[in-house]
Formats: sequence, C-alpha cells, structure tokens
Amino acid sequence: MIEPIPPTRHFSNRLAYGEAGAIHLLRPPDVCRQVGLGRSSIFQLLDLGRFPAPNKLGARAVAWLQSDVDAWIESKATI
Repeated sequence: MIEPIPPTRHFSNRLAYGEAGAIHLLRPPDVCRQVGLGRSSIFQLLDLGRFPAPNKLGARAVAWLQSDVDAWIESKATI
C-alpha cells in the first residue's frame, strides 16, 4: 500500500489522521502532491472520466478518499 501523505491542513477529527479502519480524506492540494499533477490536470482527467470522482464536503469543498487515489496510482504503475 502507498504511504499516505500528511494533510496540509490540521483537522481535529479522525478522518484526517485516521485510526485503524478510519476513512482518510484528501483535499485537492494533497491529491496534487500525491499524484504529481496540477489541479487543472486532475480536473481535466476527472471530466474525461479517467480520475476518481471527489466527494462533496460543502458548497465549495471537495475531497477524495485516500483509497480511491491509491487505487488510481496503482493502476498507472507499470512494471
């Protein structure tokens, strides 16, 4: 499994830092760092259906599941 990158923001709930079995959420800057693409590239891939869809957190906030981003990265790995 790919090591999660620590979040750029400090959340006080267990979703950000996780405990065993907790859901890890990644905000756009974290996803950009983890996949090595810029924000516009990620959203372009999203529009093409080639990147996992984010979850809406509010009117202007989205986050991806760490597991979805990890699965996408692993699908792009070539041996």
